[in-house]
Amino acid sequence: MNKLKIAVQKSGRLNTDSMQLLKNCGISIENGKDQLKADARNFPLEVLYLRNGDIPQYLRDGVVDIAIVGENTLIEKGSDLPIIEKLGFSKCKVSIAVPKEVSYNGISDLRGKKIATSYPNTVQKYFESKGETADIHVINGSVEIAPNIGLANAIVDIVSSGSTLFKNNLKEVEVMLKSEAVLTSSPSLSSEKQTILDKLQFRIQSVLKGRESKYVLMNVPNDKVDEIIKTLPGMKSPTVLPLAEKGWSSVHTVIAKDRFWEVIDELKLKGAEGILVCPIEKMVL
Repeated sequence: MNKLKIAVQKSGRLNTDSMQLLKNCGISIENGKDQLKADARNFPLEVLYLRNGDIPQYLRDGVVDIAIVGENTLIEKGSDLPIIEKLGFSKCKVSIAVPKEVSYNGISDLRGKKIATSYPNTVQKYFESKGETADIHVINGSVEIAPNIGLANAIVDIVSSGSTLFKNNLKEVEVMLKSEAVLTSSPSLSSEKQTILDKLQFRIQSVLKGRESKYVLMNVPNDKVDEIIKTLPGMKSPTVLPLAEKGWSSVHTVIAKDRFWEVIDELKLKGAEGILVCPIEKMVL
């Protein structure tokens, strides 16, 4: 069987999170230190460790079949490539920043000013969408230093915690886009490789769904069970089991993480007790 070739970033947080996702999908990768590629022992997958900015071209050329990249990289260098799945990790922003002492009232303040960035296409498109033009100075490296040495009036770069901007006496003034890791693919895959990708994507979706949910068990008086069930926003129907103590039942369900505390507070008010919350490793639908 052919192997599906997946590109991941050579190092850094995106690499770590990507490899952890594959591990959570039950895929065992035989990768040693400084290897440029590695095979999976139990899945038809070969991993290539590449520079993030090079990955879109490798996908177009068919050197790799699929990739986990930052959405910001895809917007900058691979806007023609599809986003198959948003993965929910390595989240960041691509933002405009200026020196702290500079007053900023809007994008028009940067008219005629030099902007240092390693995202020239993204900056160009953003300014055009606002009816403005940008004087772009392309830098591959430490963009944050540009205003301090008189190379630019503003920068556009990735912002995560904002600590790098703070250290360089800069402030974030406009968020151009929000980014996270995404799964993307080559423009053309053979039917055999598409089948492998479908299996991998099914596993990824199961892992992501598990991360977004909590398994909840609670003790409920029998006369409150119907009211409790109406409160639950979980899967098709909760499981209700009788307890050894008469007049009580155990109710099991799944609650979305983003609604968790809101629902728990309501359950307590309606009589639920002994609420136990468990993480979900995977959820297969």
